[in-house]
Amino acid sequence: MIEEQDAGYRIGIGTDIHRIVEGRKLMLCGVYVPYPAGLAGHSDGDVGLHAVIDALLGASGMGDIGTLFPDTDPALKDVDSKELLFVVKEQLEEKKWEVVNVDLIIHTEEPKLGPFKGQMKRCIAGLLGIDFTAVNVKAKTNEEFGDIGAGEAMAATATALIRKKRRRTL
Repeated sequence: MIEEQDAGYRIGIGTDIHRIVEGRKLMLCGVYVPYPAGLAGHSDGDVGLHAVIDALLGASGMGDIGTLFPDTDPALKDVDSKELLFVVKEQLEEKKWEVVNVDLIIHTEEPKLGPFKGQMKRCIAGLLGIDFTAVNVKAKTNEEFGDIGAGEAMAATATALIRKKRRRTL
């Protein structure tokens, strides 16, 4: 008789915030979003992927994005955040974790993200090797409150559920 051993589950939460600045492309969840400004940061400033990375690192107990990818590392200057997420995915796999699902909120007044959410979900799902339906992307305004509401910053909040890969025993 084949029996599956119980898999352990963990959940993580990640957040990120960056100033909106002129002269940069706006990258969100690995997708280029046409807009007259982008996000400041040592990397490409992708708040969506940064929040997902932090959620995954938190769930697995592997630290945080700033520890793994410090903004003092010149090799990471303007790096594509998709590369960072891929590194985290590889580290999760080495430790026998698999991603169950990701839920992400992007906080911004503008631009409106509805037309891009499907692409964002596909990008995250593809990078993590999970089903499209296991990723959710939401966009929320700040109702003109604070730096986000004033159009000066963009933020993201993510949760991620991971589980130990199941081992089959006889």
